Amino acid sequence: MKKSFRHFLNLHEISKKDIDLILKYSHRLKKNYKTKQLKEKKILAIIFEKPSTRTKISFDVGMKLLNGDVVTLDHSDSQLGRGESLEDTMKVLSSYVDIIAYRGSDESKLYKLSEISTVPIINGLTDISHPCQIIADIMTLQEKFRSLNNLNLSWIGDGNNVCNSWIHASKHFDFNLKISCPPGNFPANKILKSLNSGKVELFKNPVEAALDADVIITDTWVSMGMKSNPKRLKNFEKFQINRDLLKKTGRTTYFLHCLPAHRGCEVTDEIIDGENSLVWAEAENRLYAHQSILLWCLKKI
Repeated sequence: MKKSFRHFLNLHEISKKDIDLILKYSHRLKKNYKTKQLKEKKILAIIFEKPSTRTKISFDVGMKLLNGDVVTLDHSDSQLGRGESLEDTMKVLSSYVDIIAYRGSDESKLYKLSEISTVPIINGLTDISHPCQIIADIMTLQEKFRSLNNLNLSWIGDGNNVCNSWIHASKHFDFNLKISCPPGNFPANKILKSLNSGKVELFKNPVEAALDADVIITDTWVSMGMKSNPKRLKNFEKFQINRDLLKKTGRTTYFLHCLPAHRGCEVTDEIIDGENSLVWAEAENRLYAHQSILLWCLKKI
C-alpha cells in the first residue's frame, strides 16, 4: 500500500482547513521563529532548476531554524547537468531525505515527480503556479486587514504563475479579484474555468481594474527564462503601477510584488518604496510561511 504524503503542490488541491492551519501557524512562528519545532532531525533537499534568491534562502534558513538540515542541488553541482534525468535523481534522493522543495519550468514534471517521490514535495514555483508565494502574500494581508473577506484585489500586469495561484486561492477565500493584462497575456482559460469562480473578473483597461482596489498586485513583465523584447515592453507600458494609477482607485490602496522588481518598468520607485507598500513585509513573511509549509508537509502541525 502506497504511503500517503502531504505534498504542497497547488492551493486549490489543498483543503481550506489545511490552508488556514498553515496560515495560523505562520503567524505563530513569526512571534517565535527560532523555536526548534522539529524534535527529530529532518533533512530538506532543495532542487531548483530555475534561479531563486528569496525562495531558496527562506527555505534554507527556515528549515535550519526548525532544527533541520538542508542539501541543495542544481545543474552545476550534480549529475543533473550531465544528463541524468530528474526522475532518476528523485528516486534516489527521496531515499536520503525527508522532504523536497522543487522549482522547475514544467508543472507536469512536478506532478510526475510527486508520483515518484517517497517523501513530500513542495512546489517552489513552476511555469504555471507559485503557491508558496501566495501563502506569504495572504499572511501579509491578514496582518494588515485581519480578514480577506470582501477585500478588493487587483492584479495588473502579466497573467503569470503568481496570478494563476491567486486564482487558485479564490476557491478558499472571499476576496474579489480583478485581473487586467495586455491582450494575449491573460491567464489561460483552463485556469480561469477550472474553479468556475464568479469572484474573478477580467479587464482590458488597468484603470477599470484598479477602481476600488484595496490592494494592487503585480510582477515582472518578463518572467524567468523569457527573452525580453521592446515590443513586449511597449505592450505593457499602460500597466505600470505608479502614482497616477493609484490616484484613480478612489481609496487607500496597498501594493504587493513578489520580487525581484524591475523598477521603472512594472512599478515606480515611489510606489514600491512608499508607505503603502507591503512588499518588504511580505518578503520577511516568506520565512515564516515556508517554515509552516515545511511543518505541515512533515505532519508536525
